[in-house]
Amino acid sequence: MQFHRSSIRARTVFLFLILVSACKKGTSPQPAARAEQAAGAVSKDSALLFTYVEPSGMFATTDNADKVPEVTRQLVRIMGPGKDGAHRRNDSNVEVINVRELLAKGKTQPRVMSREAFESGALAQLPPGDSCPLAGPRGSPWVEDREEARGPDEPPIVILYATRWCKACKAARQYLVSNRIPFTSKDIEKDPFAARELQEKASRFAIPADRVPILDVRGRLLVGYDETRMDGYLADW
Repeated sequence: MQFHRSSIRARTVFLFLILVSACKKGTSPQPAARAEQAAGAVSKDSALLFTYVEPSGMFATTDNADKVPEVTRQLVRIMGPGKDGAHRRNDSNVEVINVRELLAKGKTQPRVMSREAFESGALAQLPPGDSCPLAGPRGSPWVEDREEARGPDEPPIVILYATRWCKACKAARQYLVSNRIPFTSKDIEKDPFAARELQEKASRFAIPADRVPILDVRGRLLVGYDETRMDGYLADW
């Protein structure tokens, strides 16, 4: 009788161990390495398209990272082939990399940012266009003949952050008026709300705000006035 009870107890313990082992196997988490791999480190041999800004301020795309100009390699958008063979496009968020790091190390980790932040940051890699440092010497004030170039119910395409003494600001404003671009101008010295608004935008996009003009073109910041860059930004407004 004692032997029978011991046999039953042994079988019970054995079955319990089998059940515990089965539960552990079925609920074990996936390896962390798989999640890191899904995040998508890219290598120099990856099939990618690279979108970068040229020294002229125009955006271009290549499938060869070596062709990205040295001055704009720090912030480059990448696109990879989708399931249908086409390259994926995302109008809100994009993946960007440092091409210098990719070429030097053979691989790099992409990061995600808004498309507006990418375009603003990419252009900020270039030397600024005509501009006036806020801490530098000031010219004599100039008088605007019109505060805005838009109808009363027409939303602005461009917000011009400027000062009244900056000649580059006047040139930017004349460009907008001549091309009939709907815009509104904000004097960051006379309007503290405009100054705060500009600082918040510049901080969000990591763009320096130590000079004027700065133009907000559909949510993208352009430091300084450069006619070629303005043409590229506003070609299809």
